[in-house]
Amino acid sequence: MEVVNRVVQSGIVVYDLESLWKDQEIRELDLSAFLEHGFLLREESFREQVKASDWEEYAGLHVALYCNTDALIPMWAYMLIASHLDGAASVTVGRKVDVIREMFLLSLEQEDWNQFSNRIVVVKGCGSGHVPESAYSKVIGKLQKVARKVMFGEPCSSVPIWRCPKKEPEE
Repeated sequence: MEVVNRVVQSGIVVYDLESLWKDQEIRELDLSAFLEHGFLLREESFREQVKASDWEEYAGLHVALYCNTDALIPMWAYMLIASHLDGAASVTVGRKVDVIREMFLLSLEQEDWNQFSNRIVVVKGCGSGHVPESAYSKVIGKLQKVARKVMFGEPCSSVPIWRCPKKEPEE
């Protein structure tokens, strides 16, 4: 008896959000190190410390700028540091999780969604945990515009999420 792979024959396309994760290094940079006692930003000393820092160590990395104290950091301070990180792959105000979310959302915006036109798509649900929840809500919004049906999980056991409404016959 021949074994038939019905999943392959069904024409179901699996969309794996994990494939968007490039496993690039993300480094967090705490701005409190540039503040007096970790709380007070004095412009002159802040600028001197920023100028004296070695920014080459961030070249090619994704950098998350944050402050681990309750200090009020003006936006110009983040901008000043970001201007010195021009060799970084990206600079985000926030923590590592914010960089990951931003990277996924940017990748989803760059995706060619027409390849899923009128197709049955299963958004793969198991993975390493790198995929932020926001990516799942973004992907369904994109697929609803082109796909015939969207499911979640694995092709052999998936949960239906959305189906293109049947068009009423014109009279």
